[in-house]
Amino acid sequence: MIFDVGECLVDETTEYGTWADWLQVPRHTFHAMFGAVIAQGRDYRETFQEFRPGFDLYAERERRAEAGKPETFGEADLYPDVRDTLAALRADGLWLGIAGNQTVRAGKILRELFAPDVDLIGTSDDWGASKPDRAFFDRVAEVVPAQVDEMLYVGDRVDNDIRPAAAAGMHTALVRRGPWATIQWHIEEAEALPTFRVESLLELSPRLARFNERAR
Repeated sequence: MIFDVGECLVDETTEYGTWADWLQVPRHTFHAMFGAVIAQGRDYRETFQEFRPGFDLYAERERRAEAGKPETFGEADLYPDVRDTLAALRADGLWLGIAGNQTVRAGKILRELFAPDVDLIGTSDDWGASKPDRAFFDRVAEVVPAQVDEMLYVGDRVDNDIRPAAAAGMHTALVRRGPWATIQWHIEEAEALPTFRVESLLELSPRLARFNERAR
């Protein structure tokens, strides 16, 4: 089983709040624009362009770091069900991985938070491939010790997670939280494409057990 990061394991409320502060935009205004961009099916990075045309996200990340205000997250930013979910799935004997569109800096934080609890942590910066590109999911398939149709990718986005993971031959689980899943939850693909639709990650252990039992 492989987990996405943002809005799957990590609540990004703090992260995007600090971006609003960096742009000197009221947080509620930034969040409203963020939601509008997602609802229009646009790339979330266009949110920054609305406030600062020509905005370069990677360059601004470096400027924030140089100013002593790097992007960061920690234990307090994990969704409340994460630790118990990982413990339950580990008790089930499952191989666990984390793989998402994250920077090298974020990858280091993820390893500090999860290294004892999962078997693999991979990021787009590590691999030189980003979701939703097929190359990202091909890389996941290369490093996970299972057949691709035995893998389950868990994420919060139909466009970035569920659709491309399914196209790569994986099973998928869509978790309903964060802006993307909330906005996309009732679209046709969100209802028809995932192997599982869950309101909490804690649902995964029992539902997987039933799924595997039926598959025998």
